Amino acid sequence: MQQTVLEARHIYKSFKDQNTPVLSDVSFTVNKGEFVSIVGKSGCGKSTLLYVLSTMDTDYEGELLIDGELLTGKKASRLAQIRNEKIGFVFQFHYLLNEFSVLKNIMLPAMKLNRLTEKEIEENATKWLADLGLEKAAQKFPNQLSGGEKQRVAIARALINDPHIIMGDEPTGNLDKKNSGIVFDIFKNLATQYNQTLLIVTHDPEFAAGTQRKIEMEDGKIISQGR
Repeated sequence: MQQTVLEARHIYKSFKDQNTPVLSDVSFTVNKGEFVSIVGKSGCGKSTLLYVLSTMDTDYEGELLIDGELLTGKKASRLAQIRNEKIGFVFQFHYLLNEFSVLKNIMLPAMKLNRLTEKEIEENATKWLADLGLEKAAQKFPNQLSGGEKQRVAIARALINDPHIIMGDEPTGNLDKKNSGIVFDIFKNLATQYNQTLLIVTHDPEFAAGTQRKIEMEDGKIISQGR
C-alpha cells in the first residue's frame, strides 16, 4: 500500500474581480517517493495551484490533505507549522540572504523549527552541501556563487527539515541548459536514493519528460495525469 503524501480534492479557485475560474475541479494524489511535474501553458493555473497546495493561498474551495491531515480551514499558525515541518520550497529565484553565509542560509529553517541543536543542524547542513557538491562553498556568501550554485544551495535549504514533500515553482527557469540538467539530476536522485517526494511546476518539456509522472493543465483544469 503506497503512502499518500498529498491529496487535492475538487479544488476550485476564482479571483474576486474575474468571473473565470482559475482552478476548476482539480483532484489528484502524490505518493511517497514520487517525482511529479505539473505542466501547461503560461496562465493555465499551475503556479496558482502550487500556492494552494503549499497552504500559502487559503482562498479556495475543495479539500487539501497532507499526510492524511485535512488542512482546509486550519488556522494560519498550524499552516505555518506544516510549511516549516513538512514542505520544502524551491522557487525560480533562490531567495538566499546575502548577509549570511551559505551554511547559515541552509540552517535557517531548521533553526526556526528548533527541533535539533545548532550543532546537529550544522552537521545536517554540511552533509547536504557535500551531497550536492558544494562543500567548498559553506563559508562563502550567496553573492560569491554562480546562479546554478545558488539554486543548489536553495535545494539544500529546502531539504534541511527533512520535509515530506518538496514543491518547486519553475526551479530551472533562470538556469542555462547545463545547470538545469544538474538540478534535474539532483531531484531525480532525491526521489530514487532518498525516497523524497517532489512536485515541480515547470515549463521545460525536457525536465517534465524525465519525471515519473506528468500532470498537464489547461484553463485551470487537469487534462491528463498519466505516468
